[in-house]
Amino acid sequence: METIRSDPKRILVIEDEPAIAEVCARTLTAEGFEVDIAANGRVAQQVASSKPYLLLLADIRTPAMDGKEFYNWLAENHPPLAKRVLFTSGDIIGKDTIEFLEQTGRPFLPKPFTPEELRNKVKEALERLEG
Repeated sequence: METIRSDPKRILVIEDEPAIAEVCARTLTAEGFEVDIAANGRVAQQVASSKPYLLLLADIRTPAMDGKEFYNWLAENHPPLAKRVLFTSGDIIGKDTIEFLEQTGRPFLPKPFTPEELRNKVKEALERLEG
C-alpha cells in the first residue's frame, strides 16, 4: 500500500490557460502555498511522480491529456493523490462529465472563478481531506 505523499505547502495547478494559471499561482502563493504549474496531464504526470502535493487543481479540459485521463492515471498509479484532486472547467458540463465527477466524488470549481472562490474551494477541499 502506497503511503500518502503530501507536502503541507505544495499545490500542483494543471491548467493550459496561462492567465488562469497565473491567477491560481498568485492567489495560492498569497495563502502560503508553493505552487507548481503543469500545462496538461502529461506534464502533470511527471511532476506528480517526482514531488509530494497536498492538493492537485486539475482543469478537466487540457490538451495532450485531459483532467479525466490524468485522474484515471493517478487512481491507478498513485491512489492517495487521486483523493487530493480538485477539478475545474470553463466548458459547459456535459452528462459524461457530470457522471465522471459524481463517480470520483471529487470537488469541482467552475470557471470563471474569483480568487476568493478559489481560496474557499481549496479550503473546503483541504478540510474534507482532514475530516
